[in-house]
Amino acid sequence: MSRRYDCADASARAAGLADAVAAVRQGELVVLPTDTVYGVGADAFNPAAVTGLLAAKGRGRDMPPPVLVGTVRAAAALIDDLGPYGKDLADEFWPGGLTLVCHATPTLHWDLGDTRGTVAVRMPLHPVALELLKETGPLAVSSANSSGSASATTAAEAEQQLGESVAVYLDGGECASALASTIVDLTGGLPRLLRKGVISVERLREVAAVTAGEDAAPQP
Repeated sequence: MSRRYDCADASARAAGLADAVAAVRQGELVVLPTDTVYGVGADAFNPAAVTGLLAAKGRGRDMPPPVLVGTVRAAAALIDDLGPYGKDLADEFWPGGLTLVCHATPTLHWDLGDTRGTVAVRMPLHPVALELLKETGPLAVSSANSSGSASATTAAEAEQQLGESVAVYLDGGECASALASTIVDLTGGLPRLLRKGVISVERLREVAAVTAGEDAAPQP
């Protein structure tokens, strides 16, 4: 049976975080608030848990989830090369609403799906998310909704869509924004916008020469 914790209450937050950490270590799913929309997460290094995450959302291996980290150091362990612009972008926008797609460290023992050797990494700007991530390590996290449905901006909306497939719901209140993170691909010569989101192209270009073709997908 799913458990939901009101993180506005200090004792409930502590209990919820402890329960969520235990659930992740047992290969179960958790829902967590972020600075963009709510996410559903699993241990990034547990292939069965990641498979369960994709199944809960109704997605296949062709749509691998991003990975959230609690520290820049944790991100560095996952990334083979940030390229000439990645460090500047991470320094400026992490923690925050920027997801960076990079070549993954080739020695990692994980299976996020059909990633083609890449990983999408983000460090969120939310105290509950960061506290959880510092205890669990990297989590495979996707938006907490069924594939094709609107992103959840409250824990209740996430629970309506994902139900008992999730063990623990951490309720951090309503999201300040309904926009998802901006996604930038660093695997080519120049940073390339893959998805429009909470950070504008104009803001990105104050830091790096980000290209944005008309095929860049808007956030759902």
